[in-house]
Amino acid sequence: MEKVTMKDIAAALSISRVTVSKAFNNQAGVSDSLREMIFDKAKELGYAKLPYQVMNPAAHDERTVALVVSRPDSASFWTGIIHRMAQELSEYNINLMYIYVPSSFTKDFVLPSILQNDGVEGIAVINVYDPVILGMVNDLPTPKVFLDTIPTLTDRRLHGDLLLIEGYCTESEITESLILDGHKDIGFLGDICYAQTNKERYLGYCACMEKYGLAIRPEYCLTKSIDIFSYVKEINAFLDSLPGWPTAFVCVSDYVAHFVQQYMDENPQRLTHQVVLTGFDNADEYTNVTGRIITANVPTGLLGKRLALQLLFRTNHPEAPNELTFIKPAIIK
Repeated sequence: MEKVTMKDIAAALSISRVTVSKAFNNQAGVSDSLREMIFDKAKELGYAKLPYQVMNPAAHDERTVALVVSRPDSASFWTGIIHRMAQELSEYNINLMYIYVPSSFTKDFVLPSILQNDGVEGIAVINVYDPVILGMVNDLPTPKVFLDTIPTLTDRRLHGDLLLIEGYCTESEITESLILDGHKDIGFLGDICYAQTNKERYLGYCACMEKYGLAIRPEYCLTKSIDIFSYVKEINAFLDSLPGWPTAFVCVSDYVAHFVQQYMDENPQRLTHQVVLTGFDNADEYTNVTGRIITANVPTGLLGKRLALQLLFRTNHPEAPNELTFIKPAIIK
């Protein structure tokens, strides 16, 4: 049986597809009576992506989902995602409950009882990278959506949907832009054990270097595990140890790039030539690199909305196959 589309619904009612789309997205220009007719026809035809309110008659009652998050106020990048997610869910009369977890597991940590006792209908997980805590959340039976994961907990092992900011191709393109500008000695900075997105960015860098026959010099790369609170110390120690400098560093994030720029500004005597930096995320809080480096723009508002809508789908269709979605950022040069 072929999948029913908005076009099919529109044809059955002799209306435009735009009108059907407006009804499903709760936009102006569709009367209540016509909206109801569209919803009824969609259900009759077996349309698979009915709006949340239509799929769930009780949607007008308040419902609650949880956001499991670590260090939610550590960067505007995360708060932008969270605020947009809460805003989108409120449109469906759904409460977003914040569940804070520590950055690192300790033996006395237990998940809040509301997560273990089916107290919420769905769970979104963002900025949680501790393997033990992430594993505890992953084992919960509640429908879940993850924004990023750790390299050892792949999408095949996750019990939920996974949204990833695409990094492999994007970082490869960023590295290629450096090469086309004449750079040959290019290093990479960033903990690739911390997050799947970090690892994929590194693999994209490696693939591009190999494509152009350029050597990846270990002395120019800092990829080991780094405690999130020790980045500045580790980066400074690494840069202090350099016997010579590459002409460019591909940094796994703007967060890392701003530490490198800070070091270079404070230690100009260490540099014998100009060193170009690239970043990722386009985080405007790091003012010493904002607008000065190549980066990848991650639209946090749209990402928050996408995360909310994916969670709505997952709570409505808990038995559907898990989904892996890549969000591709735009490169800013």
